Amino acid sequence: MLGSAIGKHHHEKHQGGIDFVRDVVLGMSDGLTVPFALAAGISGALAASHVVVTAGVAEIAAGGISMGLGGYLAARTNYDFYASEERREREEVRTVPDVERAEIVEIFERYGLQGDALDRAVEAVTSDHDRWIDFMMRFELGLEKPIPGRDFHSAMTIGGSYVVGGLVPLVPYMVIPGTHGAFEVSAVVTGIALLLFGLFKGRFTGIVPWRSAFQTLLVGGVAAAAAFALARLVW
Repeated sequence: MLGSAIGKHHHEKHQGGIDFVRDVVLGMSDGLTVPFALAAGISGALAASHVVVTAGVAEIAAGGISMGLGGYLAARTNYDFYASEERREREEVRTVPDVERAEIVEIFERYGLQGDALDRAVEAVTSDHDRWIDFMMRFELGLEKPIPGRDFHSAMTIGGSYVVGGLVPLVPYMVIPGTHGAFEVSAVVTGIALLLFGLFKGRFTGIVPWRSAFQTLLVGGVAAAAAFALARLVW
């Protein structure tokens, strides 16, 4: 009865899709910051909004592709590394099973298992080679098996998030002719977007939301100010 009641009323809250959230954070944070900094820098030297838009769109396209490829290569490297370690672990289980079994014993002993309970746990793991290898990958090497297709999904998510974030500071330049007025609106819109994104990021990364929002806004503001000042010096 007690177990039934617990199963009925207890619902654990886990954050699903953490890889997806991480990719969105990576792409969106750069997407909001870099194009805005570029637009702010050009605005400091030029008066035509269409020039800012043209440069901004080109940067978003290049940045989105670059970020997407970076995400693909990172995920692919993780997959290749896991496959390499899995092959090595499989070979060790085949050639030196006693050594691998001893490592399992050490792992279980760290969790307090002893005597018959320890023997049964070791036998349960080593009775199936696939289960044995999976156990060693997780608990000896600390590696989780990559999700199939993760490389492609990561590339699309990071690149797409960069493009979406990059369009936010450019929209005012698309609808307002003069760069001065467009820059002011872009700064406000991007600032709000950075704050909201910082709150979102804090929610999924465990950082205090208001602190995450402030940090995100600060980074974007510093980048934009530096680009603006540099453009003033050059032109």
